[in-house]
Formats: sequence, C-alpha cells, structure tokens
Amino acid sequence: MTGHKPELLEALLITTNPYDYPMISQGEITVKSIDDVEEFIATDTAIDILGFTGEEKLSIYKLTGAVMHHGNMKFKQKQREEQAEPDGTEVADKIAYLLGLNSADMLKALCYPRVKVGNEMVTKGQTVPQVNNAVSALCKSIYEKMFLWMVIRINEMLDTKQPRQFFIGVLDIAGFEIFDFNSLEQLCINFTNEKLQQFFNHHMFVLEQEEYKKEGIQWEFIDFGMDLAACIELIEKPMGIFSILEEECMFPKASDTTFKNKLHNQHLGKTKAFEKPKPGKGKAEAHFSLVHYAGTVDYNITGWLDKNKDPLNDSVVQLYQKSSNKLLGFLYAAHAGAEEAAGGGGKKGGKKKGGSFQTVSALFRENLAKLMTNLRSTHPHFVRCLIPNETKTPGLMENFLVIHQLRCNGVLEGIRICRKGFPSRILYGDFKQRYKVLNASVIPEGQFIDNKKASEKLLGSIDVDHTQYMFGHTKVFFKAGLLGTLEELRDEKLAELVTMTQALCRGYVMRKEFVKMMERRESIYTIQYNIRSFMNVKNWPWLKVYFKIKPLLKSAETEKELQNMKENYDKMKTDLAAALAKKKELEEKMVSLLQEKNDLQLQVAAEVDNLSDAEERCEGLIKSKIQLEAKLKETSERLEDEEEINAELTAKKRKLEDECSELKKDIDDLELTLAKVEKEKHATENKVKNLTEEMASQDESIAKLTKEKKGLQEAHQQTLDDLQAEEDKVNTLTKSKTKLEQQVDDLEGSLEQEKKLRMDLERAKRKLEGDLKLAQESIMDLENDKQQSDEKIKKKDFEISQLLSKIEDEQSLGAQLQKKIKELQARIEELEEEIEAERAARAKVEKQRADLSRELEEISERLEEAGGATAAQIEMNKKREAEFQKLRRDLEESTLQHEATAAALRKKQADTVAELGEQIDNLQRVKQKLEKEKSEYKMKIDDLSSNMEAVAEAKGNLEKMCRTLEDQLSELKVKNDENVRQLNDINAQKARLQTENGEFSRQLEEKEALISQLTRGKQAFTQQIEELKRHVEEEVKAKNALAHAVQSARHDCDLLREQFEEEQEAKAELQRGMSKTNSEVAQWRSKYETDAIQRTEELEEAKKKLAQRLQEAEESIEAVNSKCASLEKTKQRLQGEVEDLMIDVERANSRARGGQDPSCSA
Repeated sequence: MTGHKPELLEALLITTNPYDYPMISQGEITVKSIDDVEEFIATDTAIDILGFTGEEKLSIYKLTGAVMHHGNMKFKQKQREEQAEPDGTEVADKIAYLLGLNSADMLKALCYPRVKVGNEMVTKGQTVPQVNNAVSALCKSIYEKMFLWMVIRINEMLDTKQPRQFFIGVLDIAGFEIFDFNSLEQLCINFTNEKLQQFFNHHMFVLEQEEYKKEGIQWEFIDFGMDLAACIELIEKPMGIFSILEEECMFPKASDTTFKNKLHNQHLGKTKAFEKPKPGKGKAEAHFSLVHYAGTVDYNITGWLDKNKDPLNDSVVQLYQKSSNKLLGFLYAAHAGAEEAAGGGGKKGGKKKGGSFQTVSALFRENLAKLMTNLRSTHPHFVRCLIPNETKTPGLMENFLVIHQLRCNGVLEGIRICRKGFPSRILYGDFKQRYKVLNASVIPEGQFIDNKKASEKLLGSIDVDHTQYMFGHTKVFFKAGLLGTLEELRDEKLAELVTMTQALCRGYVMRKEFVKMMERRESIYTIQYNIRSFMNVKNWPWLKVYFKIKPLLKSAETEKELQNMKENYDKMKTDLAAALAKKKELEEKMVSLLQEKNDLQLQVAAEVDNLSDAEERCEGLIKSKIQLEAKLKETSERLEDEEEINAELTAKKRKLEDECSELKKDIDDLELTLAKVEKEKHATENKVKNLTEEMASQDESIAKLTKEKKGLQEAHQQTLDDLQAEEDKVNTLTKSKTKLEQQVDDLEGSLEQEKKLRMDLERAKRKLEGDLKLAQESIMDLENDKQQSDEKIKKKDFEISQLLSKIEDEQSLGAQLQKKIKELQARIEELEEEIEAERAARAKVEKQRADLSRELEEISERLEEAGGATAAQIEMNKKREAEFQKLRRDLEESTLQHEATAAALRKKQADTVAELGEQIDNLQRVKQKLEKEKSEYKMKIDDLSSNMEAVAEAKGNLEKMCRTLEDQLSELKVKNDENVRQLNDINAQKARLQTENGEFSRQLEEKEALISQLTRGKQAFTQQIEELKRHVEEEVKAKNALAHAVQSARHDCDLLREQFEEEQEAKAELQRGMSKTNSEVAQWRSKYETDAIQRTEELEEAKKKLAQRLQEAEESIEAVNSKCASLEKTKQRLQGEVEDLMIDVERANSRARGGQDPSCSA
C-alpha cells in the first residue's frame, strides 16, 4: 500500500489508504522507526531469493488482498425473516476474483450453507452475526494456512540436507493474565503458564537437587512439580473444565447455563482450586474462580461453546478446494468437510474425526502437549522480562506493577520453592577468607589447614543455628537468611576491630607526644638550674682563683692522658688485627653462603620445573576427565535411545502378533472356504454318478444334442480355462499361506532373538551403570585430590615467591655488604695512614716535650740560680705553655677520633657477623623446607600418575563398551528395518488376499451357475470323463511321489534346523566363555592395580595369554558365525526347493481337479 508497485495495487484491487480496510487499521498504522517502502522491497526480494515462483508470489499477494477485502463485506437481514442476505456484491466480486471463485456461489455458501443432519445434507439459513463470524473465521483460516505453508517452504529451502543432532529454539510466551473480564483466551494462556511453571519448578530444582547429590549433601528428593498439580488436573484431566467444555460442544441443545451447572456440580466444594467468585461492584460478572499459583482469577464463560467450536463454513471450504487459484486449492486440499465425513462411513470412516470437528480446546491441548514434550527433550534456559512502568519513563519504578509481574512470571513462586532448599552456597576458600574475622582464634596461624576443616571449625565456633547449613565436597550450603546473619555479624566484628584500631593508634600517638613533652620539660629544668647556679657563683673570689690556677694543673694530667692514649693505641691495634682476621673469615663464609645460595636457586628452578610438569599433568587429567564425562553422557544417551528402540520394538512385536492372529483368522476362513469347495466337489461327483445312471434314458437325446456339442465344447474350454485360473489363484493363496506361516515362524524366532538381545542389553546396561558409578566416584576423588593439590600448589607458589623475594633481598643485602666491606677496607687503609701520621706527630710532640722539659729544667735551674724570673722569661714560659696546650688538645682530638672510628668498626663488624649468621640460618631452614616439599611433590606426582593410569584404563574400558553398544545398536536398527519391511509385506499380502478372496467367492458363484448350465450337456462328455479318470489316477501317483519327496525334504530341513540350533548353542557357549574371559581380564586388572609393582612381568604374561585366549574365542565365534551363515544359506536354498516342490504338487492337484470338473457336466 506504499504505492511502490502500482501494478500490484491494480492486480489486488486495493487502494493506498489503509483506513479503507478495517482488517488492518484497528491498531497503529505507522511506526516511526520503520520505513514501509524499504521493508516491502526487502520482503519482496526475500521471497524471490528463497525460491518462490512468480505464480506462488502473486498467489500470496492475492490471498493477502482477499483477506483485506473480507473486512468490507456487508450483510443485511431480510424483511420479516432472520435470514441474512448480501448488501451489495461489489466486494464479493473482488474477493471471488482474487480467490479464483464464483461470486454467486460464494455468497450462497455463506448465507445458505449445507450442514449434516443425521445422515443427510440439508441447507441451513444463517443470521447476520453468524455470517459475519463465518467470514472472520475464514479470514483467519486462510492467513494461518498460508503463513504455515510459507514457513514450511522456507525451511525446505534453507535445509542443508545434513543430519541434525542439536538445535536452538526460542519460545516467547506471554505471562499470566488477570483482567477484569477473563474469558476462554485467558484460561488457555494461564493454563500454559501453569504447565510451564510446573516444568520450570521440576527442571530447576531437579538440577538443584542433583547438585546436592553431587556435593554429598543428605537431601530427600522433593517433586516440586506436584505443587501446581491440583489446578492443572482441574483443567485438563477427565471431567475437568476442558473435558466438560468439549462434551457440551457435542450436544446440540447445550448452552452456557448447562455448561456452568455441570462445572459447579462436578467441582464446586470438591476441588480446592475451584471456587465460587465473590461479587464485586464495578466488575464484570464471573461464573467461577480458579486458584492459580499467581493468584485467584475470575472467569466469565459467556460464548465459550461458540469459541470452542469455531467451525469453518464447509460449503465455502469446498469452493476453496475447487478454486482456480492453485495455492488456495492446495491449502485446503486436506480439509475434510461434513459431506466427506458423512459419506465416508466405511470401515475406516470411524477411526479419525474430520478436521472440522476438532474443538479449539482439544487442538490447544494437543499443541501444548507437543511443546512440553519438546521442552523435556532439551536443555532449556529461562529469561524473565519485567517493565518498571507503563509510561516508558526513565528512573520510575511502579512497585505494584513490578510485584504483579514477578508474581505472574512465577519468580515469587520460584523464590518460595528455593527457600525450601539451600539457596546460598560459597566455596570453602572464599568462605574462610571472608568470614575468618568472626573468630580468627580457631584457625591457627603459621601452619597449613584445609579450607573445609577451617570452615567447619569457624561455623562451629559461631553462635548460629547449626541445622541451617550443610557441608558439601567443595562448598558450604546455607538455608535462606543465614548468610545475611553472617554478614551482620561480620559487619559488627569489623566495626569493633576498626574502633579498637583507631583507639590504639590514637593512644600510641598521644604517648609519643607525652614522652616528647616530658623530655622538653627535663631539658628546661636542667638549663634553668645551670643558669641559676652560675649566676650565684659568678662573683665568688675563690672561683676566680680556680680559673687562674686551673691551667697550671694540667701538665700532670697531660702525662696521664698520654699514657692512656698509648694504651688505647695498643688496644686499637690488637682490635684492628682481630677485626681483619674476622673480616677474612666472614669473607670466606660469604663465599660459601653464595655457593649455597646458587645451589638453592638451582633447586628452586628444578622445583618450579617439577611444578610446571605437575600442572601439565593436572591439566591432562582435567581434559581426560572432561572427555570421560562427555563419553559417559553420550553412553547414557545411547542407553536411553536403546531403551526407546526396545520399547518401540516391543510395541511393534505386539502389533505383529495382533496382525499374525488376524492373518491366522483369515487363513482359517480360507481353509473353511476350501473345505466348503471340497464338499461341493464331492456333491458334484455324486451328481455325476447319478447322471451316469440316467445315461441310458438320455441316449435318445444325444442326436439332438450333437448340434449343440460344438458350442458347448467351446464354452467348456472357456470354463476349463477359468477353472485353471481359479486353481492357480488357490495355489497362490496356499503358497502365500505357507509363506505367511514361515514369516510368522521367522518373526517368532526374531522375537526370541530380540528378547535375548534385550536381556544382554539390560545386563550391559547394569554393568555400565556400575562402571559409571565407579568412574564417577574415582572422578570425584580425583577432583578432591586436584583441589587439594591446587591449594597446596598455590600455597607453595606463594612460599616460593616469598623465598624468591627473600633471596633477592639477600642478594641485594650481600651486594650492600660487599660494598660496605670495600668501603671499610678503604677506611681502614685511611685510618692506618692517619695512625702512621699520628705516630709521627706523636714522636714529634714527644720530642718537643722532651726539649721543652729540658728547657724547663734549664729555666728552673736558671731561675733558682738567678733567684727570680724576668718578665720576658715569664712571657716565653706562657707562650710555650700555650703551645703545649695546643698540642695536647690536638692529641686528645686525634685519640678521640681514633677511638670513635675503632668503636664504629667494631660495631659494624659485630652487626655484619650477626646479620650473616641470621642469613645462614634462614637459608638453611629454607633449604630444609624446600627439600621436604620436593619429596612431598614427588609423592603427589606419583599418586597423580597412578590415578591418571587408572582413569586411562577406565576410559579404554568405557570406549570398548561404547563400541560394543554401537555395534548392537546398528544390528538392532537393521533388524528393526527388516521387521518393518516384513510387516509392510504382510500387510500388503493381507490386503491382496482379502481382495483375491472376495474375487474368488464371486467367481465361484459364477462357476456354480456355469456348472448348472453344463449339466445339460453331460452325455456328450462321457468318454472324456473316462479318460480324465485315468489321467487323475496317474496324477495321484505323481502327487504321492512328490509328497514323499516333500516329506524327505522337510526331514532334511528339520535336520538342518537342529544343526543350526546346535551351532547357536555353541555360539552362546563361546559368548559365555568370552564374557567369562572378560571377567577374568577385569579380575587380573584389578589385581594388577592392587598388587605391588614387582608382579608386573607376571601380569603382562597373563595378559598376553588372556589376549591370546580372547583372540582364539573371537576366531571361533567368527567361524561359528560363518558356519551359521552357510547353514542359513543352505536353509534358504532348501526352503526354495521345498516351495518349488509345493508348487509342483499344487499344479498336479489343480490338473487333477481340472480333470475331475468336466464330470460335473455329464
């Protein structure tokens, strides 16, 4: 209608205004985000690409245009009658043109349809509403059938013709509907949601409970799908709402009132889910209420019977079937109308209802059952969609609307059921890390503890309800609400810890400040005391005298100081020598420590390589585990398929038994018919005898009958030919009878074989289930070992990283120590030079001192001689004393400096020695720890390798079992196909025999009439009768000889059958021996796994012997199979020979009967 293709508008007789057609203009006409022209071009191009022909594409457009025109059809009521008649024929002419119909016939079929009354078809008048409803139903039917046909064609074009094993499907279903007025549509939608919610509950919580079982949690299985069973059974079970509705639709006088009364009588007060609605103001009338999981819904049943019938106008459908529009005729070709249902009253007419008689509720239930079956065979995922508000406003949340959607979508129902189990679960490592703060004292520091044990101790020490949690293999599971309680306890504990930490920090800071304040106070007091003391004695005369005499008293002190300095020098010299020796010793120790450090680094690298190898092995184990799980899953699926095939074969076997019984009945009927024919034959023979007695009296009429002899001979020849054909048919019937008996025997034999195969499959299934259980347990143990080894590997990685960081720190510290040693050596050299300089200065000073002493003595002698001292001498004495004081101060300073340097060197030396000793001890401890961990890792690697070998052996066994099952499955499929083919052949033969039997009966009646006519010409065939009797005697002799040959052939066949059964028993015996050999192999394998490694060679020899025995058994089985095949071929050849002999016997019998039949006409 975009006007992009004007020629299409002309062909469809439509305009570009959508409001001219009520069928498409009831809702929104345009969408801003969609370009109609672009969408139309894309659709038209897609139809061409998908392979639709031009005629099919035009037919699609025409049917769509006709549906649009249907909305414009108008009808009016005749005056003084309730009969509807068309109000104009212009629209009907357009529709008829587009659909390829006759306009008058279409209007007549709409207003005067033909309906079935009893066994007759009568014309019924329609009212205007009935005609409008019929037009709407036809529109929906045309569009629906065309849409489904397009889907099928598109799927055929897109199909890759390759086998499909998996598919992805999307199911979009509306949520629960609770309106003010709820009708049949709401009941169907809500019933669908009930079924889907039941499936969701069962599916989700079966998976949940399977996880409980996998984690080893004690849990009683609860079928949550039964929670919704009451409402579902009320709707779909016999005598439910749908059942009563369909029953009412079958009665002609049923109404909404009778339907409501039946519902109330059947369910009101007897079913909890069925209630009487409460009247409310402003609400629509409700007739009953149903208690769904999302709430109680009131339903109004007005018009449910008409909605449920929803029949198409069969008269119009018959016009559609004869339409010149090929697509329309094809769409309605399979529709069975009322006339066809009335006329098809034969044997097969009552087995299936016509398409027009199926109710809407029955069709809905059938489609829903198919949907649920499809869902149960898949792995579904569920997505719940919610809208926050109905105005599409951002940031606005309508709480009532959201809660209503959660209830209607089943989310609240899922949460209710989820609270019955363990909705919260946490891995042990995460739980320990997060909730250790609740009681850290139960987890010892400095030693390794398993995460599971730590979690058990932690939860056991907390004041919570201990019945609200369970421990699995890898997780801890919590009931609803307990995890929130733990979070609250954790928040409280963290608040206490933070408060305590803040108090300790504040206290520490204030104590440091207080110590500084006290030190400042003491310093102030000391300064004040010294200043006050000095101010008190500042003007004291004796202090002045002391200051003047003090320099004169320092000469004796100088000598003492020089003596002390000499002693200190000697001591420093000895200390220096000891320090040098200690330094050399430390250097040697450092070299040895560096060597040990390099060795430890090499060991750490080797351990890292071993860890990487262990990780690779773990990854290999994980991959093999995944492969084993996939193969186990595939094996279980194959077992399920085998069970389904077994069930199908059992059903087919029952069907074949029923058909065999029917065939036996037919064969009995044929035998009765043959007995009847034999009796009639004996009667005709008696008649012939009577007629021979009358031959004497009929000699006179021979002359008259000679003229008729020629004509009668020709008729007789034709009769003989007909009789020969009938006898051939009888022979064919007997042959088919023998074939059917043989097929019945074969089917019974195949049935026995199927039973044996089924028993073998059941035994293999039980064995596989046991192996599967053992494999699952071993996989579970491997998972636990892997998890523990992962945790230990993580711990060791962390410790190795710490050790590496420590080694790096030690290396940097060693470099620093080497650097310090070099600096100390340089400093020692400098100090030695300074000491030498000081020695020279000291010698110089001592020399000056000696000179000064001599001068002082000379001066004192001179003073004593002179009796006094001059002022110049006093000044020189002061000058020399000042020089002496200066030299002494220099000597004191150098001595103090040397002492400080020596003390610093001694302190550094002691610190270096202590640090190097601690490093040596630490490296020794690390070395011992790494050696211990290395041995542990070696043991674990050995355990993992042995586990891996066990898993590989289990994998080989499972693969062998899978191959055996695949072979058995292929054999069963071949046998199943053979049985189906034989069943089809038997059905075809049965139908052919039935038709031939009827034809034979009719021809037998005709032949009896011919025999009665031929009795008039019996005298002409007297001589022929004698000759035929002679021939009969000869044929009897030949028949006896053939019967003897057949008996001997049957005897040979029985002997061959006995030989075949003996060979089958031998084959079964060999199979039992092979199974016994397999069990012995399994026993030897288990012994191999449990015994010591020293018995490996013996087990290998035993294994070779067993393999040889197994090969010999397989060769013998193959020989027996080949022998059985040859016997089967011999049996088939003998059966062919027996059949040929039987055919020869039957032909002889037919010839014998052919020789006796002409005697009837005598």
